[in-house]
Amino acid sequence: MSKELFGTDGIRGVPGTPPLDDATLYATGRSLGAYLKQSSPAAHVLIGMDTRESGPHLAAVLAAGLNTAGVSVDFAGIITTPGIACLVRLKGLQAGVVISASHNPYHDNGVKLFSNAGMKFPDSVEEILEQDIFKHRSEPPPGNPPPLAADESLDADYLKFLRSRVIPGAKLSSLRMVLDCANGAAYKLAPELFQSLGAHVIAMGDQPDGRNINAGCGSLHLDELQKRVVAERAALGVAFDGDADRALFISASGKIINGDGVLLAAARFLKSQGKLKGNRVVATSMSNLGLERVLAREGIELGRAAVGDRYVLEEMLRNNNVLGGEQSGHVIFLEDSPAGDGLLTALKIASLVSVSGRLESLIFGLKDYPQIIVNVKVKSKPPLESLPEVSRALAEAQSALGENGRVVLRYSGTEPLARVMVEAEHDSDVQRFSESVANALRQAIGA
Repeated sequence: MSKELFGTDGIRGVPGTPPLDDATLYATGRSLGAYLKQSSPAAHVLIGMDTRESGPHLAAVLAAGLNTAGVSVDFAGIITTPGIACLVRLKGLQAGVVISASHNPYHDNGVKLFSNAGMKFPDSVEEILEQDIFKHRSEPPPGNPPPLAADESLDADYLKFLRSRVIPGAKLSSLRMVLDCANGAAYKLAPELFQSLGAHVIAMGDQPDGRNINAGCGSLHLDELQKRVVAERAALGVAFDGDADRALFISASGKIINGDGVLLAAARFLKSQGKLKGNRVVATSMSNLGLERVLAREGIELGRAAVGDRYVLEEMLRNNNVLGGEQSGHVIFLEDSPAGDGLLTALKIASLVSVSGRLESLIFGLKDYPQIIVNVKVKSKPPLESLPEVSRALAEAQSALGENGRVVLRYSGTEPLARVMVEAEHDSDVQRFSESVANALRQAIGA
């Protein structure tokens, strides 16, 4: 059964309009509460949010729905998405709710749900919740729910957990680093974490005003961070997104290190310690062919899952793997947490830099094949295989590239977009086939 409300990363939209209108949010709280109470009569849920101005109201409406269902609610205030996932697990709560639209602009928002294991609910549970939400969304929500009061002590609990995950032998006291917090959920937590470990921190994007989250800063806008790292003679730079479930890195020379580089550096370290179970790493269809080939040379298999950290995690659990992630910077260190956590990832990479030296040396041998991702706005999302012209363009590209390239075509799970990814040894092939497939999409279903 296809889902209407939940995408690959929860419910997304514009506050005040479906599916983020008060009626749907209230019904979401009620439905989640009813589902939890089936197995936990005294269910307890933790809510957190990023810095968007719409967050407090959305959190209050959701909490009202949970309360109506007889569920107790705690509120962490502004905290990262993986912070909620971590605290739910540590404190034995039944679920976590995060109000965030991740890397999107401030005028969007969303709802992410986490189970008591600190993982996103599986598709099957989201389908059950959707059916119940649709039953209740016609019921009137409370007119003016009271704002929630944040328990500030929860930040300290999360930071204590993170500090315990420093790689043994790492000393951050001499490390100079620049942190771009995206004016988002990490604006306080990231500087506090690394300062408490003795690092010299230069913070950017740490002045949120409710509307500047991800605005020209964070993991989607790396230019200023690159300049700042070089100007400050820092050992590395870290860019988070709005809810800090991902992190990208800048080396001392200003080079961008994405999630593929993080996976390579972490895989090499874990293998050297005899801790890379199965000598296998899980990535997605979007990870570069160059990562697959450098890992293969070192006796490490690269498994590929569908795009979305939940699908990476499912593949890791199926195969008992401990490391996985996405090129976009979501990385899962399963021995530490089942959630992709930008702060945890930054901590691991900073630890490796402090032990091994320059960031670029940790990813030597990684050659990125030319790759491009073309986003095509679409008016609908029919099965891609049902579009003859698109199928022809795709088959032609795959036949021509053979084993020396890849074409990945998929719909975005959160936006009205189709994404065309092409990589090959030669840039001319990348340009040619990305345009031919994208043009076929535009003609068939372009908005």
